[in-house]
Amino acid sequence: MAEEATSESMHCYVHPQRETLLRCNRCEKPICLSCAVLTPTGYRCKECVKGQQRIFETARWWDYPLTFFTAGVLSSLGSLIAGLFGFFTILLAPVAGMIIAEAVRFVIRRRRSKPIPVIAVAATLIGGLVVPVANTLFALINFYIHTAGGLLNLLWPAVYAILAASTVFYRLKGIRI
Repeated sequence: MAEEATSESMHCYVHPQRETLLRCNRCEKPICLSCAVLTPTGYRCKECVKGQQRIFETARWWDYPLTFFTAGVLSSLGSLIAGLFGFFTILLAPVAGMIIAEAVRFVIRRRRSKPIPVIAVAATLIGGLVVPVANTLFALINFYIHTAGGLLNLLWPAVYAILAASTVFYRLKGIRI
């Protein structure tokens, strides 16, 4: 009695030329060794691992103050520069927000946590509004607020703060525009 091999051979879903016996333990797709990622619960495909990464929090306690400091300082510098560009702040603020978000990611070494984007947005708003608040106080002291030039000097840094903060939030939450 000769047994016939009736089992059908599987091929990796990414590399169809590679034969495999391994399956993702989450989605059951056949995967080769180069596509397999070893997790504590077994092998998973890269797509399943990527989908699960957002769930895991990897941030350390010092990442929160670093996030606040980095976003706040960079936003303050951007707010100072925003007053010089006037209307063009509308175009430059999202770029500044992307720079702030990437700087925060770099400083915290791409660790993840749900509070990180919220802290970065708060710091971006606070840092971005430092200049308009200081300008307002200065304008009140010097009775300069009644002229149109004084009001426009207050407007553009505030517009900057709002646009940069929204860009930081979307970049750090993982939503790509």
